Amino acid sequence: MPKVSQAHLDARRQQIIDAARTRFATHGFARTSMTDLVEASGLSIGAIYRYFKSKDEIIAAICGQASQAFPAELSASQIHDFLQHVRTVAREEGHARLVAQIYAEAAISPSFAALVRCQLEELREAVVALLPGHEPARASRVAEAFVALCHGYTQQLAVRGDLDPAPFVAALIAITES
Repeated sequence: MPKVSQAHLDARRQQIIDAARTRFATHGFARTSMTDLVEASGLSIGAIYRYFKSKDEIIAAICGQASQAFPAELSASQIHDFLQHVRTVAREEGHARLVAQIYAEAAISPSFAALVRCQLEELREAVVALLPGHEPARASRVAEAFVALCHGYTQQLAVRGDLDPAPFVAALIAITES
């Protein structure tokens, strides 16, 4: 029997994650069964279980693939580009609805809460790193507010649909300059 390459295994795993991301964004976690994921991915149930023991493992894998579109600096243009990216993936991939579901699941699942807390901490650390001239306690407060406002924008995209990032950019700039 020929050995399957790691690239092939990685592609199949990603195929499952992509299908699940799309299905979860349109139908939610609770209304998506493993059978639905079989249909969405085009793979067999055995193939899916080869990579993931449960739907929760798939959700955790999705969480682990957080976007790397965070701004390189906290300028108005970089923040605008970042929020525009968030807006685009919300519109084209249902990402904001997916994030809303992940947060809802994190409210009742200690394992998902740990994942979300870790991601939020990484985001706050990224903001602090972009504030090198600030006193550490102030940088930490700015980071907390910055991440909260970004999350608020994502949640509003999930509920309201397409949303102009301009007021959020202005608010985020105000936070970083205060």
